[in-house]
Amino acid sequence: MRPQKSIMYLVFITALFVALPQQTVAGENFTVYTSNYPLTYFAERIGREHINVVFPAPPDVDPAFWTPDSDTIRAFQQADLIILNGAGYEKWLKKVSLPLSRRTVDTSRAFKEKLIFAEATVTHNHGPGGDHSHTGTAFTTWLDFSLAIQQAQSIYEALSRKDPGHKGDFERNFKSLKTDLTILDEEMTGITTTHPGLPLVASHPIYQYMARRYNLNLKMVLWEPDTEPGKAEWNYLQKIVKSHPASWMIWEDDPLPESVKRLQKMNIESQVFSPCFSRPQQGDFLSVMKQNVKNMGLLFN
Repeated sequence: MRPQKSIMYLVFITALFVALPQQTVAGENFTVYTSNYPLTYFAERIGREHINVVFPAPPDVDPAFWTPDSDTIRAFQQADLIILNGAGYEKWLKKVSLPLSRRTVDTSRAFKEKLIFAEATVTHNHGPGGDHSHTGTAFTTWLDFSLAIQQAQSIYEALSRKDPGHKGDFERNFKSLKTDLTILDEEMTGITTTHPGLPLVASHPIYQYMARRYNLNLKMVLWEPDTEPGKAEWNYLQKIVKSHPASWMIWEDDPLPESVKRLQKMNIESQVFSPCFSRPQQGDFLSVMKQNVKNMGLLFN
């Protein structure tokens, strides 16, 4: 073979190797970085002992409005696989370059035509995350359990491409997770069809996908469970309930007792449906969602 042809052949082979997805060596675990806890739980359930899952967001911040520091960004970039929620969830991606798509998985890409645009004009904050608003694409996709199944399937497919030797294990684990999520979906559907059109309010604009999937007649305000709403917030809620006579408010976490008491004076009771952004102090994603569904049953009882 001529030297020039040899060089061209080597260049072609090198380019082909770079373009192909990297696969793990048999017996070696690989590292998966995730951007929120639901994805972490899905990856842990599907990959189990074959992968190392890292969810680096601190427990005291909302990961959707968290900005990783430079060391964490480098760790993301060096991970074997990066699992993202998509739907505009990872705000920090606007300033960061991640590896090519073969190592980065957008779990909401498969249903991008079903994404919801959320409108909000009020700015507030989640503690260390700084001021922000909820204008833009709604991102709590997994609260529609049918979409959560699709996100989990994206993770299963990515793990199988990365480590085809354990595809059988990944498939069995995914099917088990899919069964659990399907049960949640069916239970929510069964509960919410008992009283169609029941007026409800939610303390935060994070339930768009849940409301659409389960046909909830839901109005959302912009309150924090650990902050006493101001006069303007109370006045706005009173305006809402004049034409939308809700008897329940859904909260993302346990509200202040003062807020609960004042709502009760308006004949509105409080109930929690946690989005489970971060790893819970007790239990896991599935146990939190089971409790959420049980709580919803009280609203429609």
